[in-house]
Amino acid sequence: MKPLLLFFAFWICTSPAWGALDPAVIKQLAAEESDDKIAAIQQLGANTSREALPLLRALANDELFVEGDKIFLMDGEKAMDAVTGIEIQPAPETYESIIINNRIRAELTNAIASLRLQNPDREVRLAAARELQTNTGLEMVPIIDRILARETDAEIKSLLKLAHAQANLGSPLAAARLAAVEALADTASPSTKNLLLPLTKPTIEPDENVRRAAVAALKSIETHLAFAEYVGQIFSGLSLGSILLLAALGLAITYGVMGVINMAHGELLMVGAYTTYFTQGLFRTYLPAYVDWYVVAAIPAAFMAAALVGMLLERTVIRRLYGRPLETLLATWGLSLILIQAARVLFGAQNVELSNPSWMSGGVEVMAGLMLPWNRIVIIGFTLFVLALIWVLMQKTRLGLFVRAVTQNRAMAGCVGVPTSRIDTLAFGLGAGIAGLGGVALSQIANVGPDMGQGYIVDSFMVVVLGGVGQLAGAVWAALGLGVATKFLEGWAGAVIAKIVVLVIIIVIIQKRPQGLFALKGRFVEN
Repeated sequence: MKPLLLFFAFWICTSPAWGALDPAVIKQLAAEESDDKIAAIQQLGANTSREALPLLRALANDELFVEGDKIFLMDGEKAMDAVTGIEIQPAPETYESIIINNRIRAELTNAIASLRLQNPDREVRLAAARELQTNTGLEMVPIIDRILARETDAEIKSLLKLAHAQANLGSPLAAARLAAVEALADTASPSTKNLLLPLTKPTIEPDENVRRAAVAALKSIETHLAFAEYVGQIFSGLSLGSILLLAALGLAITYGVMGVINMAHGELLMVGAYTTYFTQGLFRTYLPAYVDWYVVAAIPAAFMAAALVGMLLERTVIRRLYGRPLETLLATWGLSLILIQAARVLFGAQNVELSNPSWMSGGVEVMAGLMLPWNRIVIIGFTLFVLALIWVLMQKTRLGLFVRAVTQNRAMAGCVGVPTSRIDTLAFGLGAGIAGLGGVALSQIANVGPDMGQGYIVDSFMVVVLGGVGQLAGAVWAALGLGVATKFLEGWAGAVIAKIVVLVIIIVIIQKRPQGLFALKGRFVEN
């Protein structure tokens, strides 16, 4: 009750035209007859003065009181006169709320909707028009007709036309119902489908033309919804593939250069995600005005943190196990457990909270029934940006040349002066840093916890093996292909069956092409 009273008091204090409402109409709200109350509500609903909306809301919330011939609202111990807006002194000691029934409440809903649709604030009108998409009746048709004649905003006008068509589905005139069905055929939303479905039955819709139009509209809507679902699955697959690509790019580099099966690679994603969480905390404490940009600052921080951890692991443990794949696998698995436990000690065993920046919240509606979240759109764009940087690094720099040389033929590269030991460390740091960037992206769509990297290590290896060892192009196609295939299979058979089917498909492909989709070329391979 308190917020409504404050809102009502605000209008009293700021409105220069208090009293624009007819006092007789306000007093009529307390009439004994429902028809008299409804007549007063309808007059207030047609009134464009600012005082009408808070007054009707107070009545709808049972917060409009009467005592004798006085109608007022209570603000603590104060009674505010609904006619004059002035405090009543002394406040009435006994009073009762104005009683309304369901019929009156329906009129109140329509009157409040009408006033909100005439509000000068576009956002208020837009919100009211959206609410009408799920809650509108035949009695709203004349109101919507009147609003449509004045509304100039294209988006609001489109929503009002849909609401107008929905309301006319209950019209006693077959021509009005037919026009409404034809208008709704282009909306392609599940709620519209549910509205039209009953009209296909002769027991509900007596007119054959309306029934035929409803059947045609349902087919059109179902086709559109199926297409929207198809596009949505492709987008979700690309989003998943982007995360897999960020996780697998670094692994492709390290596995290609050193042949190391790094079971701790998933924990490098976790390092990047926790660095993002730490950066968010710093911004909230020291730069609260710029907290929306913590993700941007977390990108270089996560890269450096993961790269340093990766180089430390390579220098202290992995370097001593080159040429012993089984021992390397066991050692890196042990390192992953150490990193997980370290995260539990530093940040706790529970998942930590990260919030999307405001510019990554919400989504964009590309078509009816399909909303693409901004955070996933940004992740896909970020992945393409990282991929472009890695391509430039590998193809246009001296470090990239050395990495490609060591990947193709380590012995020959060493003979021509390539510092293979140093390249191993730098390549491992680069791969770990890319995994850290994957952690930044993953933190915006998934829970951040000590075990978060465990679910991506197997998929990352599948991407590397399927795409071809050391091949960036192969990693891209494999990651995006696995992401899209997984999402389609999940919709068809569930997540568990999808994983099994994807694994079987990869095994079949590897049987036909043991070196992956993009076989590495070079003397080492050819011989």
